Amino acid sequence: MRNVSWSMRWWLALAFAAIAALTALSVAEVFNNRAESALRSQGENLAVGQTSSAAHTLSLAMAAKATPYELSTIAARIPFALWVVARDGTLLTSDVSRGAVFENVPEAQNAFRATFEHGRQVRVVNGGEAYVVGLPVRDRRAVVIAFIRRPELQAELGIVHSQLVRAAVLAVLIGALVGLLVASLIAARLRRIARAAAEIEGGAFDTPLRSGFRDELGSLAATIDGMRIHLRSSFRDLEAQRDRLQELLEGLHEGVIALDDEMRIVFWNAAARQLMQEHPLEAGEPLPDPWRGFPLRTFAGGLFDGTAVLQARVVADDHIFALTGIPARPGTTDAILVVSDISERERRERAEREFVTNAAHELGTPLTAIQASLEVLQSGAKDDAAERDRFLSLIERQAQRLGRLRRALLALARAQTRHEPLQLEAVPLAALLRRVADEVPAGEVAVHVDADEDAAAFAHPELLEQIVFNLVENALRHAEATEIDLVALRLESGLVAIEVRDDGKGVGLDERERLFDRFYRGSTDGEGGFGLGLAIVREAVRAVGGTIQIEPGAGRGTVVSVVLSAVEVPVA
Repeated sequence: MRNVSWSMRWWLALAFAAIAALTALSVAEVFNNRAESALRSQGENLAVGQTSSAAHTLSLAMAAKATPYELSTIAARIPFALWVVARDGTLLTSDVSRGAVFENVPEAQNAFRATFEHGRQVRVVNGGEAYVVGLPVRDRRAVVIAFIRRPELQAELGIVHSQLVRAAVLAVLIGALVGLLVASLIAARLRRIARAAAEIEGGAFDTPLRSGFRDELGSLAATIDGMRIHLRSSFRDLEAQRDRLQELLEGLHEGVIALDDEMRIVFWNAAARQLMQEHPLEAGEPLPDPWRGFPLRTFAGGLFDGTAVLQARVVADDHIFALTGIPARPGTTDAILVVSDISERERRERAEREFVTNAAHELGTPLTAIQASLEVLQSGAKDDAAERDRFLSLIERQAQRLGRLRRALLALARAQTRHEPLQLEAVPLAALLRRVADEVPAGEVAVHVDADEDAAAFAHPELLEQIVFNLVENALRHAEATEIDLVALRLESGLVAIEVRDDGKGVGLDERERLFDRFYRGSTDGEGGFGLGLAIVREAVRAVGGTIQIEPGAGRGTVVSVVLSAVEVPVA
């Protein structure tokens, strides 16, 4: 704006100077013409007056019958060149007067003839420097021709011309100065308007813009000031809405990331920073690709190619993310990514589904035993005291087992959903293994327990009991074992191992890993089970922080080892 104001200052000054110059020239031309006309008229009048006086003197002399010599003498006393010419063109005086020759005087002959025909004649010679005057005398029988030089008239015209030129130059200077002053005032007002507009452009709306003149620039300043006030109010509303929106976005559990059309980050909230803490988000930086196997930048690029909302599900390590892409709307350049960590929800839903399945699977054995015992009692065994007591004792043990099983399944479900940590404690292994052995129906298989009395594991009691019982039940049902050994070993590095050894058919190498998959039934599954027992065992072992593996036995059969953290317990 500075360059523009200076340019306007100078061209407006030049415009005023040009206007002043044209006006001065026009006025000078008019005054010059009028002055020249007035001076010439005055010169003509003086020349005519002087000629008339001389003609009167000569006319009196001619009336007195003066000779040409006398007339020449009278003419010689007159201060300008003068001749008396008869009607026939004969000079009655000398042809030389005051150094001027009649024949050489411009317009003299023309003035002589015209005076006889029309009367008095005045002719201007050399641009007003001299006059030729013709006056008739003696009833037009002769003509007086006067040649009067007026050099002072030309000098006066020169003075008038110089004064007019000086006045014109002065008018041009005054016009330029006035133009410069006016342009400076206008430029100063425009600079104030420009500064106010620049502050508005930069986001500053608190500087008022006032103009003391009610002209067009004043109206412009008032309009801009009104716009400033309106924009200030609008921006304050927008800032308040932005702050509320930012607070809302910061409070969301979902990560929100705004991107421009060059895939650069414009905005992100706290949840997005938390979800991508290994890939820091920075304003103006390119969107990272945090998940292996899922090109996030490619997914986000699709938001600028269409108007449809995009969705995806990303599995990364032990996390599951739901991804929603909101495309850029018409007239905008920013797209929105919404990232939700649904790992907890997925685990909870999976745990709920698995809880129902696991409960149906695990509750089957004790319920079957209780139902069978009730049927035997109802068929007549209740009348035999010994049989009645035996079956009632079996029902009691199965009922207690149902209670422990319920607690174990609930603990496993909570651990899977990470709703609350398992309450681990020291579990003596010898007592636990003997309790499991007692649950095995007598006569089906020989169960041996080999455990140190001081061996103890840091685990959940009901869950660890369910782990061992499921392993024993799996050996009975699917491996066709006739003998099972339950062994507890103290290992080095603060670990303890529980081994379930059977003499069954064994498991092939290609099936060992798959046995832990849910609903997998191996080639040894002769009873057509659901394939959930070992899957439940693996989840339970993970929940208590242990490991499990299946290996072939020394001769035949299978050895299942569960390794847990050991804990010291006092021996009674």
